[in-house]
Amino acid sequence: MVLRKGPWSKKVLVPACFLLILIWIFLIDNSLLLAGLSGKGTLQKSRNFVSFAHDPSLDRLTIKESSSMNDVESKHSKLSKLQVVSLWSNNSSVKENTGSLRKYQILRQQGLIPSKQLPTALIIGVKKGGTRALLEFLRLHPAIRAAGSEVHFFDHHYIKGFHWYSIKICLMVYSRHRMPPTLTTQITMEKTPSYFVTRKVPRRVQRMNPAMKLILVVRDPVTRAISDYTQVKSKRANMPKFEDLAFLNGSKIVDTSWVPLKIGIYAWHLERWLQYFSLSQFLFVSGERLIMDPVAEITRVQDFLGLKRVICEKHFYFNATKGFPCLLKSEERPTPHCLGKNKGRSHPYIDPVAIQRLRDFYRPFNQRFYQLTGMDFGWL
Repeated sequence: MVLRKGPWSKKVLVPACFLLILIWIFLIDNSLLLAGLSGKGTLQKSRNFVSFAHDPSLDRLTIKESSSMNDVESKHSKLSKLQVVSLWSNNSSVKENTGSLRKYQILRQQGLIPSKQLPTALIIGVKKGGTRALLEFLRLHPAIRAAGSEVHFFDHHYIKGFHWYSIKICLMVYSRHRMPPTLTTQITMEKTPSYFVTRKVPRRVQRMNPAMKLILVVRDPVTRAISDYTQVKSKRANMPKFEDLAFLNGSKIVDTSWVPLKIGIYAWHLERWLQYFSLSQFLFVSGERLIMDPVAEITRVQDFLGLKRVICEKHFYFNATKGFPCLLKSEERPTPHCLGKNKGRSHPYIDPVAIQRLRDFYRPFNQRFYQLTGMDFGWL
């Protein structure tokens, strides 16, 4: 049977085609919708496999992820859940988010925390004997911590107590410590030359530390007295002559009340110290030898203090102009330098007769000092 083409066939075919197109569009939309629902379901199931566990041994968040999760979702999940926090135990955010966080302990090795300590060694004298040079040389040693300025605790500030002795103050224009911060493996020391000649000092030192190690730098008492006079004269324009001060009223009698001469009677002062300390607690350093051969004397000091021999020839050079050994470097200055402009001053002319009178005066006291120390310093 053959259908004829007519006007009615066009009316049927056009709506039929339009209907087929609508059905086709509807089916495509449904397939996309079903695919989206399926993807969401899979993602939800994958998320159900993600868990956050706190590992107390590691103090961090560990993430377990399903292998089926794609990379993008994995990164998104990590960024949304992880939080960067401080590892200190008092961090409030850690306490809020993770509960209790293991406390981190700071381990401190014993002896590695600096503290202010009272001295275990003193340079007690003598003035103009070479105490400043000795102190500066010793400060090259890493195991020695020394106060930079004279403290004068046992003679001027004893009433202020040991707390005053160890706390921080400003000296001159610099902020320093009376007693510098010291490790337990280091030696704390200071130098105040007036200690040796002050009557009350030996007993006060003994009360604080009966085991104190005492270093005494001595020098020919006549030369020392002239050096002492020279220092004072540099600060006073109208200073009387040395001879007028050394002898009573122009006579041949030595004025032992004049401090520069009184200091040089070493035996008197040492006998007072030996009432409180044994001779083994003293080290007697030759001021003359400290200038001529500093390493030899510094080696004796290092041995006396029980320290390794660190300071040696490489630390020094000799300044021919000043006539003194100088430092290639020091604790405060890494460049070569000498101790100061006031060191190595030229002495004024002194009548040789007056010098000989003083040598005769000091001779018996020097002999007594040699007997007490067991050393001959060659001043006779």
